[in-house]
Amino acid sequence: MKLSEEKHYINTIFYKVEQTAKYCKYLGNQVFQKLNMPLTLDEFSTLDTIKIYGEICQRDLAKLILKDRPSTGRILNTLEERGYITRFVDTKNNRLVRKMSLTAEGEEILTKATKVLRKYVDNLPEFMTQDDIKQLENSIQKFKQSLEKEVEMNI
Repeated sequence: MKLSEEKHYINTIFYKVEQTAKYCKYLGNQVFQKLNMPLTLDEFSTLDTIKIYGEICQRDLAKLILKDRPSTGRILNTLEERGYITRFVDTKNNRLVRKMSLTAEGEEILTKATKVLRKYVDNLPEFMTQDDIKQLENSIQKFKQSLEKEVEMNI
């Protein structure tokens, strides 16, 4: 199929990045199912984000994991029911907010899941050199930073 010389949306960097991100998401979900992980990909990334940022409020977490607040709330409810996080009231900018942190059980399940994933990924054939990966990471970071300046996120 040949496209005209006119630039179509599907030929832009925006579409190609979006398409690549969807492939990554599908692959991640498939890997989590294949490995019988005790968490979903979204739950894992949420726990990992809480681990990195420490005690964080739901709004800030939602912005970091790029989910709306209701979806973030559902993920957090599940993680809290399983005993992986604890939620508590704190203040932020002189306002009461609910924050969360990992429990010992949450730390343990995150560590176990990370080890399983790392072992799986380490056994995959190398499709890019480490230099190629570093260059791609740098380019993606620059692209993301320029988009962040333009995007208004109402989460």
